[in-house]
Amino acid sequence: MPTSNRPIPSIGRSQTAFKRLMHRTLFLMGGLCVGGAAMLMAALAEPAQMIFHRILELTPYAAFIVTPSIFGFCAFLARKAFPNSQGSGIPQVIAATELHDSEDRSALVSLKIAAGKVIVMMLGLAGGASIGREGPTVQVGASIMAAFGRWAPAGYQVGLLLAGGAAGIAAAFNTPLAGIVFGIEELSQSFEARTSGLIIGCVIAAGITSLAIMGDYAYFGSTAETLPLGRSWLIVPLCGIAGGLAGGLFSRIVIAFSTGLPRAFTKRRPIAFAMACGFCVALCGFASADTVYGTGYAEARSIVHATATLPASFGALKLLSTLFSSISGIPGGLFAPSLAVGAGLGADLHILFQSVPIGALALLGMVAYLTGVVQTPITSFVIVAEMTQNHAMIIPLMATALIANTTSKLVCPESIYRALSQVFLTPAADEAAGDGSPSPSRMAQDPQKQNFGGGS
Repeated sequence: MPTSNRPIPSIGRSQTAFKRLMHRTLFLMGGLCVGGAAMLMAALAEPAQMIFHRILELTPYAAFIVTPSIFGFCAFLARKAFPNSQGSGIPQVIAATELHDSEDRSALVSLKIAAGKVIVMMLGLAGGASIGREGPTVQVGASIMAAFGRWAPAGYQVGLLLAGGAAGIAAAFNTPLAGIVFGIEELSQSFEARTSGLIIGCVIAAGITSLAIMGDYAYFGSTAETLPLGRSWLIVPLCGIAGGLAGGLFSRIVIAFSTGLPRAFTKRRPIAFAMACGFCVALCGFASADTVYGTGYAEARSIVHATATLPASFGALKLLSTLFSSISGIPGGLFAPSLAVGAGLGADLHILFQSVPIGALALLGMVAYLTGVVQTPITSFVIVAEMTQNHAMIIPLMATALIANTTSKLVCPESIYRALSQVFLTPAADEAAGDGSPSPSRMAQDPQKQNFGGGS
């Protein structure tokens, strides 16, 4: 009687289980690498900012030469050496998750882009740019996981990008819950069983790396501020509306410079435009007594804990300096600067609500403005609550985020990251339609076809 060539079922199941275990081990290793990259970026950011402040100690007027020069050089590097590294990189990751061709995808997330992102972003911080490192960590994390994805099944590629981006946020802020929520709310805007497992596993691995290197810390330090139920709650809708309007207007302008009429000028003279933006940042810095340069982390922390007095114009000038940095086309993120802007705007409201602690106003302002810019209300209130370890403010933070999100959409109907991701998707769609437009991979090879007028 002929024997069957079919494998014994138990052996087949064992092999499948072993492959699954190996794949998950690979993903966890990727998460550890993402956490290490996030810690490296954190370690480099502070010295980079210190270099600029040392220069300002010689003369505050140095910014008018140094900042435009660095902006121009960073724009040149982002254009010639590291295409598709401009902005925060979150739009690139979103676009990559929607592309099916591996070559197109690698033009947006690769180890070369990740390395360029870190190098050029640190140069920007050394030149006084008002940018953050947390957003760029998303593209760096996605790029690292994409590299690990070469040994993973094809169906896992998008999940790996989502997991890498989420792990980047989690490790950068030491906020694992916010990383998971961000991966679902912004990057994927959906919750699939397989994707969620990858995200959680990668966030755990990145979080372990952060704990091992930095220890258990709160990004802005623990706070115990509360907002007692009563008249003080009037600040909730006021903060929500103000932050939503300001954040929505900011996003509307950035999107306009990336996809609208001003793009013609920024595309023809990208280096000159970046230098002009750098000069405007220097003006904002000079007017603010040198407080609006860099990530804004130290300034936001001082407002939250009421340990320093900043100019009343800090919030507005930080907003402007971040706007000019964002539309310049140099690599850099929005999260940390937006939190600093929100803290400043919240502190300004202390004049009207003197019975409310400045720390509580700062937290509400941070959530309101961050939500207004990125339109991810859940991520915004979770990230602020986690980074301050303040659970007493959860309910007012939730309400503020909801109001800010609704208000922001009245000004800017589309999420800034989703809108900017179309810059990287449209050429691929046009090429598929047969009009000869370049795909993202060809854009990477031909920098002249890229847009460097804006980014977030």
